Amino acid sequence: MPSLSKFLADNRGLSEKERDWLQHLVGDWNLLSDLLRADLVLWLQAEEGPQAVAHCRPATGSTVYYEDPVGTVLSGEDEGREIAQLLAGAEPNRTSTAIRREGREALGALVPVRKNGRTLAVLATEAPVEETQPSDNHLRQRALGTRLLSMLEVGAFPIEGAAIPPRRGAPRVGDGVVELDAAGVVQWTSPNARSAFHRFGIAGDMEGITLAELSTEVLQSRTPVDESLPLVLMGRAAWRSDMQARGGTLSLRAVPLTERGQRTGAVILVRDVTDLRRRERELITKDATIREVHHRVKNNLQTVAALLRMQSRRMKSEEAREALAEAMRRVSTIALVHESLLQGSQEAVHFDDVIDRCLRLAVDAASATVHRAGTPQQADAQVEVRTEKIGRVGSIRAEEATPLALVVTELATNAVEHGLSERGGTLTIRSERTGSHLVISIEDDGAGMGRAKPTGLGTNIALTLVQGQLGGTLTWEDRPGGGTRATVDVYLDPLTL
Repeated sequence: MPSLSKFLADNRGLSEKERDWLQHLVGDWNLLSDLLRADLVLWLQAEEGPQAVAHCRPATGSTVYYEDPVGTVLSGEDEGREIAQLLAGAEPNRTSTAIRREGREALGALVPVRKNGRTLAVLATEAPVEETQPSDNHLRQRALGTRLLSMLEVGAFPIEGAAIPPRRGAPRVGDGVVELDAAGVVQWTSPNARSAFHRFGIAGDMEGITLAELSTEVLQSRTPVDESLPLVLMGRAAWRSDMQARGGTLSLRAVPLTERGQRTGAVILVRDVTDLRRRERELITKDATIREVHHRVKNNLQTVAALLRMQSRRMKSEEAREALAEAMRRVSTIALVHESLLQGSQEAVHFDDVIDRCLRLAVDAASATVHRAGTPQQADAQVEVRTEKIGRVGSIRAEEATPLALVVTELATNAVEHGLSERGGTLTIRSERTGSHLVISIEDDGAGMGRAKPTGLGTNIALTLVQGQLGGTLTWEDRPGGGTRATVDVYLDPLTL
């Protein structure tokens, strides 16, 4: 089924701003659905007739649709003609009418969605017929929903600048509702809202008193107060804010109610998010601790690398200096992974950044190899090693990033030292990833292996890491056109973010 964005993009009668407005409406219409306890269906004009492009079920009551109506086209039916007339600019019939949905009796109403005096769509509200007398709580919520529908009809809802984007702990109608008048005085509170405020020390009857006055008495004096909180408590701005009191936290959202451009009251949604905010603080503390650990490990590894570098300079044996230089390079590679974890927000590494640094280490190795050559002419030679990266790896788990980084560094360094150190050339790292399957090829256009098989400590380290820790395979082959290709083929574990 096409998405709402696809439906809107295909409708040439809507401008970009009008499409954004309808997206904004669908992003916040669960408030309407919950207050009215009704299904909402958004209708747009299509070539064949009115077409349902979005649907919302209430969280506070039963639905009249078991099957999703999105994509339904009405052509020729009475309901379709009425919707088409409203889309053409006709005035709505503001009384509910009896309808049947999937064999059930329901009450439906059609409301034009307007912006700047132009009808963009039609919103159908459809609620099941109640067998019992609705409660006072239900009637008060329905009245608030009706006022929002009136705002929708004149383009005042959804409210521009409202806190629509998803946020952890966002309150909904089922969590608690408070009705304020234009002066911020409480007119009515739902049972859940009353219980939430009572847990924060606001006892007794709340009606007839401003919510800001009631809340001021219990606010923690030493806790910084969000500057938007007074406006939210008075219902003057369509914002969200948190209120802390007695060691707990209430999440509040204000939805001002207007009539003919004048504010006449507000709906305040309230939710107790004490446990949620506590878990968020624990996660923040844990994240900070993990970052500090990675920072210290990275610094310690860099210190070890510096000590190895100093020690290599004191070695008289060329073989000893080369061994220490290789050890220093391997320690630096592990430090790169911890530096990437330090910069990221998850226990995952963006491995393409690590590959870039591995390439730089390999080029440095080429320079060091030339300067270790036996003749002054070789020492003064300017060997140019070009690097190329093709494809992307993406993010991988930290446990796999360290061995894979060491493997890439060893193979790239071997390619430079044994294939490109004398005459230069191009070092290419080619990555192909499909889901958890990753293939990395390290290629050079040097002299090639010939019949000789790769040997040495670096080769043994790479084989051990690929086969033992990554559970993959490592193969070498001559590259068509000259040079060598080493291929790492592994299956990665899925990320758990």
